[in-house]
Amino acid sequence: MDFQGCRTQCQNNCSCLAYAFVTNIGCLIWSQDLLDIQQFSTGGVDLFIRLADAEFDEGKRTKLIVSLTSICFISIAAVVFGLHRLRAKQKGNIKVTTMRSELNDMTKNSRDTIEELIRKHDPSELIIYDLDSILIATSNFSINNKLGGGGFGPVYKGKLQEGKEIAVKRLSSSSGQGIEEFKNEVMLISKLQHKNLVRIMGCCIKDEEKLLIYEFMPNRSLDTLLFDPMRRGVLDWAKRFNIIQGVARGLLYLHHDSCLKVIHRDLKVSNILLDENMNPKISDFGLARIVQGTHNLENTQKVVGTLGYMSPEYAMRGIFSEKSDVYSFGVLLLEIIAGRKNTSSFYKEQELGILAYAWNLWNEGKGLDFVDDVLADSYSASEVMRCMHIGLLCVQNNAADRPTIADVVFMLRSETDCAQPKQPTFTFQNSISDLQPHHNHVWSANEATISLLEGR
Repeated sequence: MDFQGCRTQCQNNCSCLAYAFVTNIGCLIWSQDLLDIQQFSTGGVDLFIRLADAEFDEGKRTKLIVSLTSICFISIAAVVFGLHRLRAKQKGNIKVTTMRSELNDMTKNSRDTIEELIRKHDPSELIIYDLDSILIATSNFSINNKLGGGGFGPVYKGKLQEGKEIAVKRLSSSSGQGIEEFKNEVMLISKLQHKNLVRIMGCCIKDEEKLLIYEFMPNRSLDTLLFDPMRRGVLDWAKRFNIIQGVARGLLYLHHDSCLKVIHRDLKVSNILLDENMNPKISDFGLARIVQGTHNLENTQKVVGTLGYMSPEYAMRGIFSEKSDVYSFGVLLLEIIAGRKNTSSFYKEQELGILAYAWNLWNEGKGLDFVDDVLADSYSASEVMRCMHIGLLCVQNNAADRPTIADVVFMLRSETDCAQPKQPTFTFQNSISDLQPHHNHVWSANEATISLLEGR
């Protein structure tokens, strides 16, 4: 059947509301409401909408044909979609524009668990942006719009035509594993909704470009303020305590309250974004893992994450659980109190890291000496000491000695007595060579590596 035949078929069908003729697919007929139509700036095919004669002036019988610049068919009948895919494989020149098929086509060696997750949690409700609109929004990825970057690739600020500001994460072409992280983040974060988690708005998949589009966070990431000598004064104790509580609530949602039980695996200060009111939002779910059922411990042959935030059992043996995230949270909490990176050296003659420094001061009854100098006397001593106490409990060497994140949330908002912390182990943080003989590791001091999302 050709185009004229498709047109005739619609005209002879009283139920036909619209039709389109697509090469290699054939005639598509709509007999119900037109849903899931999306306009792009380039490409696509024409959709012809049929209107009743009564809608025209008397004597004018010419049918109105509305030609849209570009459309995306998302809710086509399963049989048509199947035919489309079959012919695409046969001829190799059809590009399916649904997010699900694009994600599947990105890599030939995807694990079955990704396909299973797509079937169970289809993220098609996310907006698929066309590349031209993103190029316009970011001024063609101008260096002036660059916000930062990591192992995945650079992040740019953008502004859509309707005025909404966005953050665009661009998959780096040099990132050998970035595609898996891209798929992982789209699949997972699209199903997680919480005020302390960053919100993904959609993605763009066009030729070699793989883009994630997020809500824009005007105050960027926490590290850009906390570790900047000129700017960290903006973070008074009230704001820091709010950030601590917000991150804890976000983790509680991931571990217990969401539809999926999620282990983040790369919680760190640079992955905490701040909105216009300095409210924290956990970001970067490329390394996250879903833990299903009653499994409390998981094991991996590939340790991924950021050195300094990884728990001993994960760094040494590849074992991770909710308590691994709790450990990372403890490191982050201590960094927020001190205003210093966990890789900083304290007591230079002894080369102590932040955990050893915190423990020594706590043990000597000098915990307030650990507090960031810029806070001066603007903080509550009891509140700061309680947070330091909780931080030390979170970084205990034995996972069983650490509180759950639910315990942490409760301790942060109450004044009940807490267990006394034991001296943590610090040796594994001081030397990468101490770790290498025990396991095959992949890590970075400044940016995250990636791993495949896996449901169990």
